[in-house]
Amino acid sequence: MNSTTQHSLKHHFLIAMPQMDDPNFAQTLIYLVDHNEFGAMGLVVNRTSGLTLAQILDQLQPDIRADARCQTRPIYAGGPVQTDRGFVLHPRGWQFHATLELGELALSTSQDSLVAIAEGHGPEQCLIALGYAGWDAGQLEAELLDNAWLTCPADPAILFEVASEERLARAATSLGVDLALLAREAGHA
Repeated sequence: MNSTTQHSLKHHFLIAMPQMDDPNFAQTLIYLVDHNEFGAMGLVVNRTSGLTLAQILDQLQPDIRADARCQTRPIYAGGPVQTDRGFVLHPRGWQFHATLELGELALSTSQDSLVAIAEGHGPEQCLIALGYAGWDAGQLEAELLDNAWLTCPADPAILFEVASEERLARAATSLGVDLALLAREAGHA
């Protein structure tokens, strides 16, 4: 796709359409961290992994004095790529060893972000994920043409103030769409 005609969906949500059959992405809401002529990268933000921050810290740095909230802070299954790699999505203004500014949000990938959160002096609003979703050049665009996804601008309130199991529906509702009313089969006009 020509880079002069491509519209970046960075800082947008991808809303899985009901006909999405890929088990990695069925009924998911994805926050797009980046989207350019080389491909796209995002995090699934509504599917927890079953792990907590306390469990992750026990493996990484067992000597950390973790805040009690770490026992219940969920770790999300961010996607099927590099599932051993951690990502912390949080409001901008927090700087760690490896932090990428994304406009009103930031993404940190270093352990010091987890330690700061665990010790109570990191961002209160954050989403911690293992793994990510990735698309090669043109792959996401093809999926959009196949009606696999709806898109809308990302809303930090959906990420940080809405329960994970409600995020997909809330993002769809922001477009005026009720996913339960959509047919599983999509066509092209």
